[in-house]
Amino acid sequence: MTRYQILTLTSIASVNFSSMICYSILGPFFPKEAVKKGASQTVIGLIFGCYALCNLMGSLVLGKYIVQIGAKFMLISGLFVSSVCTILFGLLDKVPDGATFIILCFIIRSVDAVGFSAAMTSSFAVSTKVFPNNIATVLGSLEIFTGLGLILGPPIGGWLYQSFGYEFPFMALGCFLFLMVPFNMYILPSFDADPSKDSFFRLFTRLKIVLICFAIFTLSSGLGFLDATLSIYAIDTFNLSPGYVGLLLLGLSLPYCLASPLLGIVSDRFPSTRPWFMVLGGLFTATGFWFLGPVPILQIKSQLWLVVFMLGIIGFSLSMTAIPTFPEILDCAYENGFEEGLSTLGLVSGLFGAVWSFGMFCGPTLGGFITQQLSFEWAASVQGGLTFLAVCIVIINVFYIVLFITTRISDTLKNRYSRHLVLAVLGPWSPTASDE
Repeated sequence: MTRYQILTLTSIASVNFSSMICYSILGPFFPKEAVKKGASQTVIGLIFGCYALCNLMGSLVLGKYIVQIGAKFMLISGLFVSSVCTILFGLLDKVPDGATFIILCFIIRSVDAVGFSAAMTSSFAVSTKVFPNNIATVLGSLEIFTGLGLILGPPIGGWLYQSFGYEFPFMALGCFLFLMVPFNMYILPSFDADPSKDSFFRLFTRLKIVLICFAIFTLSSGLGFLDATLSIYAIDTFNLSPGYVGLLLLGLSLPYCLASPLLGIVSDRFPSTRPWFMVLGGLFTATGFWFLGPVPILQIKSQLWLVVFMLGIIGFSLSMTAIPTFPEILDCAYENGFEEGLSTLGLVSGLFGAVWSFGMFCGPTLGGFITQQLSFEWAASVQGGLTFLAVCIVIINVFYIVLFITTRISDTLKNRYSRHLVLAVLGPWSPTASDE
């Protein structure tokens, strides 16, 4: 790699790691603290969900205007906003219980989401800009640092919470995120580009992109559902401490972290495997959610080893489905006349972030509601069914494409066979090669 590429990769890796470790610390202990402050399971789901909803809106706007704002400035300002909001979130245990606590949770999480969307949208676009021929490989490699953030966040957050109380995890990791601001100001190169006239609406006119977006939605909704509900379920069912809940979440993050680079390399070298990765990954994800509870109609008793094993299956299958989606959307955009440049990369990054965030909103919101009204087992079953629906739609699309290509090849062969038959019958009266 060139020095330019090394500096960019280092910068984006630091952004992915620091942002995800601050995002993931809430899982082991915040839902329980929010219950003490008077929040219901549905409200907790909405607190997690509002983050995703604001991330959605931020991704669309910032992805559209990434060229005008500047990719480097967007990334650095997003880190700064997220670091300040993380520190402020650690002070919420000082506010009164009830409505005041809930309202401030919504406000701080919403602003934090906009900062996070700025950093993530810029990082996706910049990575693809600097490594145009190895998109899946680079994104898969960067997911190591995303996975490390997801891996270390829950156990570190749970341990700091048990040892020092509610405030310390947010203060420590918020300051760590703040240190990434001057670091990235120094090492991240600047990027110049011209704005284009393309839009998100034009992207959504392609059926293939819509189907891939639905697959992305099911993935992120599953992760959002686990963020909002798994810790309470594990504490109530298995009597685990917040620290052990953080370790439990390793079963989800570690397989994702380890599998992403390999799947990225395979996806780049064999692009035709991408749809089948998405299909197989979706099937494994659906199976993982069905046995996570497990489904009540199976009458299987919930056991800790089964939960850990299913989280591992879900983590691995998420990487199978998620890694091919971004390069597939980008290839489809280029095939349909989008200009190659930072502006299109910003649109695709913004679309990816927006769809992911919409899933992260629906997952905790719907999952929290179903958990409160029925049970965690039924909520996980619904999530598995949603993923299976996405798999069925992708399979239908893949077979339609295969059938279309096969029909075209068959028609071409028939035409060639007919032409050769005519030439054989005419013999010496057949046209010359130039006439044919």
